[in-house]
Amino acid sequence: MECNASDYTQRNYHDDLAQFFAFLGTLDVRPTSRGGLRLRDVTPLDVRRFLAHQSTQRYTKRTIARRLSCLRSFFQFLCREEILKQNPAAVVPSPRLERRLPRFLDEQQVARLLETPPTERWHGLRDRALLETLYSTGTRVSELVGLNLDDVDEISGTVIVRGKGKRERLVPIGKTALAAIQRYLARRPKSLRAPYALFASQKGTRLTTRHVDRLIQRYAKQAELPVPISPHSLRHSFATHLLDRGADLRSVQELLGHRSLSTTQIYTHITPKRLKRVYDQAHPRA
Repeated sequence: MECNASDYTQRNYHDDLAQFFAFLGTLDVRPTSRGGLRLRDVTPLDVRRFLAHQSTQRYTKRTIARRLSCLRSFFQFLCREEILKQNPAAVVPSPRLERRLPRFLDEQQVARLLETPPTERWHGLRDRALLETLYSTGTRVSELVGLNLDDVDEISGTVIVRGKGKRERLVPIGKTALAAIQRYLARRPKSLRAPYALFASQKGTRLTTRHVDRLIQRYAKQAELPVPISPHSLRHSFATHLLDRGADLRSVQELLGHRSLSTTQIYTHITPKRLKRVYDQAHPRA
C-alpha cells in the first residue's frame, strides 16, 4: 500500500506470502509461545526449498520469480523494522526467465477487429469505442477501465491515464477513437450507477478487466483472427506499429508508461516487413 501497488498486485503478494507460510508449517521450525512461526529461524535454504516446491507444483518461472521478489521485499521490510537482522531471501538467485516475444496483430487484423462490434445498440458502440481507445492509446486494460469521463480532453486530443503505482501520464488519443467515444456517449443511457466511468456495463456499473477480456476474445473469434487475442495484444500491436512506422523507442516508452527502457525493448523485434524495407534501402544489390 505504501508503494501504491494496485489491488491486483496486493492480492498476488498476499497469496504469495500465504503459500510461503503454509510451506514453512511443513518444515522443522519451532513455533513461538503464541503459536506462530519464528521468522528469524528462516534461512536461505528454506527459501530455496520453497522455490523448489513451487517448481514441483508446476508453477511457471515467472510466477516463482515474482514470489521470490515478494519474499525479498517482505524480509527487507522486517529488517528495516529491526525485527530481523538479515534478509534470508536476498542471496537466493532468481530463476532465469525466457524472453518471450509479445503477440501482436498486423494493421489489417487490427482493422478487422475494431470493425467487428455492431453499432445498432449503445453497448455495441461502447465496445467499438473501447477497442479504438485501447489501440489508439496503448493503455493497459486496468488503466482503460479506470478512465473517467473527465479524463478525456477532446480539445487537446489527450487522455489522463493512471498507471501502475498510481502514476499519471498524459497520452495522445486519435481522432478515430475520439469520434467513436462521442458516438457511444451520445447513445449511452443517462441513468447509470457509475455515471463518471467512461466505459460502463449494461447494469450501469464500471466495466471490469475480466469483462473487457471476454469481450475482446468474443470479437476476435468473430473476426476470425488466427492467434489468441487478449487486451494486451492491442497494447503490443500499438507499440509494434509505432516502431514500424518510425517512432523512436524513448517516445514509445513514455506512451506505454514504462519506468525502464529495457521493458520497452521487447518491442524491438523486427517484423518481416520492416526487415525487407531496411534491406531494400541499405543493401547495394537489393
